[in-house]
Amino acid sequence: MCGGAVFINIDASSGLPIYLQIVGHIKAAIATRRLAPEDPLPSVRQLATELRVNPNTVARAYLDLEIEGVIYKRQGHGTFVSAHGVEMSKRERRRAVVRHLEKAVVESVHLGLGKDEMRDAFDEALEKIMAARGVVAERK
Repeated sequence: MCGGAVFINIDASSGLPIYLQIVGHIKAAIATRRLAPEDPLPSVRQLATELRVNPNTVARAYLDLEIEGVIYKRQGHGTFVSAHGVEMSKRERRRAVVRHLEKAVVESVHLGLGKDEMRDAFDEALEKIMAARGVVAERK
């Protein structure tokens, strides 16, 4: 992470406040393991410069993340990802997967598939992807 905040892309036209976009991108980086416990974050000033935003915007994002326990400040050393933040990101990952699966289920319903067909399709996709990654999918 020290190399910059390349994972943060601000979209001024999104309607979402910039500080919330920063919060979301940092949480997503933790959830996808681009950031790990004890990884340093850029300073407020450094991140503000990189993103071309007001330092108060970054400070607000960091404050929200700190209040949630996602990050913490170490006096004189900077801001770091907390272990608690990583635990929270596991829940975030699960929520993200559920959102994607819900979309797939809605599409399956629109295509007229029943529950068993959906489960079979899920199992087929899971086995295909896990095999490509060299992992054997577990069966219940």
